[in-house]
Amino acid sequence: MTALKQYIDLYTEHRAAIEAHAPAALNALRPAALKALDGARLPRKGEEDYEGTDLEQAFAPDYGVNVNRTHFTADPGQAFSCDVPNMSTCLYFFYNDIFSPSRTARQLPGGVVVESLAQAQHNHPEILAKYLGSLADLSKPEVALNTLLAQDGMLVYIPDGVTAEKPIQLVNIYNAAAPVMAVRRLLVVVGENAHAKMLVCDHTQNTGVDYLGSQVVEIVALKDATFDYYDLEETNASTHRVSSVFVDQREGSNVLVDGMTLLNGFTRNDYYVNVDGEHCQTQLLGMTIASGTQHVDNHSLLCHNKPNCHSNEMFKYVLNDEAVGAFAGKILVKPGCPKTDAYQGNRNIVAAPTAKMYSKPQLEIYTDDVQCSHGTAIGQLDEEALFYMRTRGIPLDQARMLLMQAFVDDVIDGVRLDALKDRLRHLVEKRFQGKMAMCQACAGNGCNSKIETY
Repeated sequence: MTALKQYIDLYTEHRAAIEAHAPAALNALRPAALKALDGARLPRKGEEDYEGTDLEQAFAPDYGVNVNRTHFTADPGQAFSCDVPNMSTCLYFFYNDIFSPSRTARQLPGGVVVESLAQAQHNHPEILAKYLGSLADLSKPEVALNTLLAQDGMLVYIPDGVTAEKPIQLVNIYNAAAPVMAVRRLLVVVGENAHAKMLVCDHTQNTGVDYLGSQVVEIVALKDATFDYYDLEETNASTHRVSSVFVDQREGSNVLVDGMTLLNGFTRNDYYVNVDGEHCQTQLLGMTIASGTQHVDNHSLLCHNKPNCHSNEMFKYVLNDEAVGAFAGKILVKPGCPKTDAYQGNRNIVAAPTAKMYSKPQLEIYTDDVQCSHGTAIGQLDEEALFYMRTRGIPLDQARMLLMQAFVDDVIDGVRLDALKDRLRHLVEKRFQGKMAMCQACAGNGCNSKIETY
C-alpha cells in the first residue's frame, strides 16, 4: 500500500466525520483534491527537484489523524510562553492541529481578523469563498492530501489601509501520546496599502513520539501591501514536516518570506511565489543549521509575471555530522516582463566529510532588458581565516563558531523585526555551540494528552 492510499482510504472510511467537523469552505475543496490524488504518487528520492528527498518515505508510517477533533485538556498558553525579549505579539496556537488563541489575542484593533477557519466560516465567509484554495496547487500530491484531510486552520485578514500594531505570532506545538499527523491550513490576506508581520514557530514538546506536520500556507498581498512572514522551526529528530507556502503579489506589494530551520528531524519546504503586479518587491530568504542526521530540503519557484519588479533570493546552509541539505530553486521571467531585477543565491558550508548538500539553482528568462543572476557555492570553512584567528589567541572551536555565525549573518540581517533579529543571533550562537537553543518555556512544560486517532 502506498503512503497516499492509506490516507485516501482513511478519508473514504471517515468522510462523514471529517466533513462534519470542518467548515464548508474546506469541504468544498475536497472533491477536487480527491480527483487530483487519483493515480497520483508522492515524489521519490532522485526525481526532479527531489534529488535528496523522499516524500513517499516521509508519509509512509501510519500516523494517526485526529478525525473526531478531540480537544486537549492542556492550555497551550500555560504550557508555552515566547521568550523573545522586547517583542510583544498577538499570540495564537495550533496544538497539533487544534486552533487556540491566547488571552491576549482576542481583540485586535483596526478590524484585523485572526481566527480559526471554522470561526471565519461564520464571521467572514466571503473571504474564505474568494481566497481559500485559490493559490494552493492540487497537482502537488502533498498539497492535495493536505486539502483532503484538513479540518481547520487559521485566517489572518488585514483590511485595506490598516497597519497591524503588533506582530502576529502562531506557535505550532507537537505533543501527543502516540504518532500523529497534524494537518493545518493558513490563509493570509493583506488588503490594499495594509501592513503586517507574522512569526510562525514550530516546537515539539513530547520527544518520545513521531510526528508529521502537513501545512499549506496561502498568502495574498494586494496592491501596495507590505507583509513579512517568518517561519522558525525548532522541533526534534522525531518530527517530520512538509510545508508548502504559496504567495500571490499584486501591484506595488512588498513581501518578505524567511524560513529558518535550527532544530528538526526531516523537513521539506516548498515556496511558490507569483509576482502578478508591477513594481513589486520580493525577498525570499532561508537559513539552515543542521547536524546529527537532520534533513532539510528547501525548494522554490519564483515567477515574474509582470515587468518592473525586483526579487532577491538567498538560502544558506551550515551542515555537520551526517546532516543532509538540499536546495532547488528556479526564477522564471515570463515574456513581456522587461526591467525585471532578480537574484538567486545558495551558499553552503559542509563542515564534515559525512554531511551532504544538493544544490540546483536555475534561471529561465523569456524577455529582454532584464538583470538576473544566480549562483551556488559549496565549501568548508576558510582555513586561512581559521589560522589567522588562532594566531590571535582564539581557540579553534570558538574560531569555527565565529566564522559560521558570520556566514549566516546576512540572512539574519534581512529580518525586519528587530527583537526577532536579536533573538535569532542568540539562538544561532547557542546552536553552533552545540547547545539546545529552543525557546526555554517550550522545552519542558508539555502534557501528554491522549487523543483518538485513525
